[in-house]
Amino acid sequence: MARTNKGGLGKGFGALLGESLRDDVQSNTGISTLPMALVEPNPEQPRKIFDPEGMDALIKSISTHGIITPITVRESKNGYYQIIAGERRWRAARSVGLTEIPAFIIEADDQKVMELALIENLQREDLNPIEEAQGYHTLIEQFKLTQEQVAERVGKSRPSVANALRLLALPEEAQIMVASGGITAGHARAILSIQDEDRRLESIEKMSTMTVRQAEKYARDINKIDELESSNTPFIVKPKFEVNYLDELAKDIENNLARKVQIEQGKKSGSIKLEFYNEEDLERLAAALKQLKI
Repeated sequence: MARTNKGGLGKGFGALLGESLRDDVQSNTGISTLPMALVEPNPEQPRKIFDPEGMDALIKSISTHGIITPITVRESKNGYYQIIAGERRWRAARSVGLTEIPAFIIEADDQKVMELALIENLQREDLNPIEEAQGYHTLIEQFKLTQEQVAERVGKSRPSVANALRLLALPEEAQIMVASGGITAGHARAILSIQDEDRRLESIEKMSTMTVRQAEKYARDINKIDELESSNTPFIVKPKFEVNYLDELAKDIENNLARKVQIEQGKKSGSIKLEFYNEEDLERLAAALKQLKI
């Protein structure tokens, strides 16, 4: 339960909100029901982007069933309760007009808050790669942790933390694309492997249309050309790179349908071949195809 220190809040806070908001919040730590007006987000929350579709679904769920899982908060010096985990639930609860929210109140310093927020988001896979990297960077710069210590605290390997941090060296345009899902972290690392910064900027859009392996090969080709140019080697041939659209499309369909897909294109028409593995699988595939509207 939350502690109530009516003498330590300061006149400004008490005059603004009134003590009545805190009357039902008992002392000590644990699970309590807090007034929404006393709960605030953590400005250092590693997650910055909230998926609109996911939020809409959560709002509908809370509107119907309420909040099943309490959020986690700590009591701040200003008398508010700062969110450590559960900001999405808090945002959704505000959207449906709830005036109270169940909360698990713990004691935690700034470093512990950052660690817990990172861990909660990583376990739920809610962070995009750039947010994850920025969270690690905050732990290292603000709290003077080493990469090894960060890895130990968030349950990751040191190389995975190091690879995540490398993303922050990307050009801003590429960071935005990674954060929005326009390119993957694998594409980003391929971009970073290009030694010349101007070449990186020139290659971002083109590499975003490739598979990760294609992007890695393209980066190696660019570096090789730069080496040849710097050594004044004559007759340099620029790499010609084209993405096989049909192969990439077949891979996308394979990922969606969980089966081997073959696409063939002739001069006037083409065909798509879908594999099935038994009668039940064929029935599932047929049912899925019947639902398609073209």
